[in-house]
Amino acid sequence: MLDIAQYTTDQIVAFGAGQRRHAGDTIRAAGYDRTLILTTPQQSELGFELAEILGPMAAGVFSQATMHTPADVTEEALTHLNASGADSVLSVGGGSTIGLGKALVLRSDVGHVAIPTTYAGSECTPILGQTKNGVKTTMSEPKLRPGIVLYDTELVTTLAAEMTITSALNAMAHAVEALYAKDRTETVTQLALEGIAAFQRALPAVLQDPKDLDARQTTQEGAWACGTVLGQVGMALHHKLCHTLGGSLNLPHAETHAIILPHATAYNQSTASAELAPVAELFGGQEPGQALWDFAKSLNAPMALQDLGVAEHDLDRMADLATQNPYWNPRVITKDGIRALLGRAWEGSAPMA
Repeated sequence: MLDIAQYTTDQIVAFGAGQRRHAGDTIRAAGYDRTLILTTPQQSELGFELAEILGPMAAGVFSQATMHTPADVTEEALTHLNASGADSVLSVGGGSTIGLGKALVLRSDVGHVAIPTTYAGSECTPILGQTKNGVKTTMSEPKLRPGIVLYDTELVTTLAAEMTITSALNAMAHAVEALYAKDRTETVTQLALEGIAAFQRALPAVLQDPKDLDARQTTQEGAWACGTVLGQVGMALHHKLCHTLGGSLNLPHAETHAIILPHATAYNQSTASAELAPVAELFGGQEPGQALWDFAKSLNAPMALQDLGVAEHDLDRMADLATQNPYWNPRVITKDGIRALLGRAWEGSAPMA
């Protein structure tokens, strides 16, 4: 079990089966009286279950959260929030729902409680990506980190195998990039490696038995670790590429991260070989990018951008966008290098350094 106490955090964090059933007590103890519950359309039933658990504290359910936090959905949710008289929001779901909760916190003075149902890690960060007119922009502000996070192991036992895999690889991407972040610390490096190792250990067990609560808790602890480092250091090429692809082509978030991770890692491994060496060692490979690609393939993860509907003629434009205002990266970013990387990711071929 991950020793969370050794890592300083300004959040209230709890793990365990059935945590959602104690949400009312936790929210009340934090000083909130009325909570607007947020979900995606697909998880609206879970939202209504939470409303029943909260009873009079529930200020309604808004179930229109969607990928990439589009501004028009946020404005609709803000209208509901203002009409409800809620002093807090409860985001139940993955990055889409938690992103909506953050967008509402940005525009109001409400508290934010998160009950994650994926491994994306958004619940641990002060980072918000929003999309307007087809362009996704990212910001970071301390108040955007949810104050309370409840990891209910029961809620991920029904997470489909495909989403389990892609969401986990998405989380691992945060930790991999943290290893070579320019503002990393020894503590960040240790936590990143613990997060990656948690998924490396537990994912095969979870896929063998999705209802293995011990293995599922290990994956949630991995998600917490990977999400926490995402909130503490800057990200690099991998995240720039995923934000560009996702925001411009409206691609599914976790699947995009899963496909790009080995390729971005391979791109950077020549200039961050020492930092990435533990990744290769952990997954039993010679090179970290290839080791991650082999691991993803062994899990039956999506491997090709073309399978997400990306057309080959989109790649030149994506390479142009990804090299505009680039994030800091350990290796110099060139249009030709990024175009070649995207070509391999589009085909689903193995990464190259």
